[in-house]
Amino acid sequence: MIIATHSGSFHADDIWGVAVLNVLFPNSELIRTRDQERIREADFAVDVGSEWDAKRGRFDHHQKGFAGARQSGVIYASAGLVWKEYGARCVASLAQSHAGVMLTENGAQEIAYAIDADVVQYLDMADTGAARSAPGGYGLSAVISGFNPNWLDEQKAGNVASAEEMRSKQFRRAMEFMTDILINQVKYRVGSLLALEQVRQGELLEGGKVLLLKNGALPWSTIVRKEMPAVLFVISYSIGERRHMLHTVPAEADSFKARKDLPAAWAGLQGAELAAATGVPDAVFCHNGRFIAAAVSYEGALKMARLALAG
Repeated sequence: MIIATHSGSFHADDIWGVAVLNVLFPNSELIRTRDQERIREADFAVDVGSEWDAKRGRFDHHQKGFAGARQSGVIYASAGLVWKEYGARCVASLAQSHAGVMLTENGAQEIAYAIDADVVQYLDMADTGAARSAPGGYGLSAVISGFNPNWLDEQKAGNVASAEEMRSKQFRRAMEFMTDILINQVKYRVGSLLALEQVRQGELLEGGKVLLLKNGALPWSTIVRKEMPAVLFVISYSIGERRHMLHTVPAEADSFKARKDLPAAWAGLQGAELAAATGVPDAVFCHNGRFIAAAVSYEGALKMARLALAG
């Protein structure tokens, strides 16, 4: 297999598209060129070639008359075009190789849709000018752009061939970085799916207001927020830190606003000061934002939860 993309400066959309194809066709040859003959001979052409035909492996969006867009109205760039065709296959492959999970076709497609909504559409928006460097100056598109050599690097290279060789090396570095991001996106979502039943089976305490989870690494926030409206605090055990964590429950997604905060008197206290304030000898700390605290023992964390409920 030969994957072609354009030479010169690269962007997040071509890096993502090539990275996805490289996951699925790992022994492919990558060429960076604007030579139309070499592009025609390639099995895939990403962000180059002036053609969109997924069945023939053509994923460009620069041609006159291109009107590909999501149902949301967000216009496709090459990242989205490749992901639209190969996203579910890529998710299924990575779930099996990096999480040991065989996803159903529908399961893989749902995760692919979620990754498009959270990541890929922003790469497309940045590339098409719909957003400057979505979602922000240190968004993924901006970070990938930073892998390009700047004018000082090109001046040091001394000639066109050396400069292009430098860009190609940086392209591969950026592609490796993007592949790690892609793997993490899949593992996170697969982990969330597998965590559903474990969180649902957690022990409810204090009349259903406290949820006990034995594994502190479980991603519980979304499930508790959506399915357990009575739960105000979660106690979990951190295996790595060997202590029990007391968490507040977010009232909304991506927010530090809680259904109920930890007591204001605990804010920022650690060790002996927190032990004195709570009467829990093995209390460890309470975050200044009052959304998490810790005690070494389960009994200590439970006592802190009871105090927080009463406060």
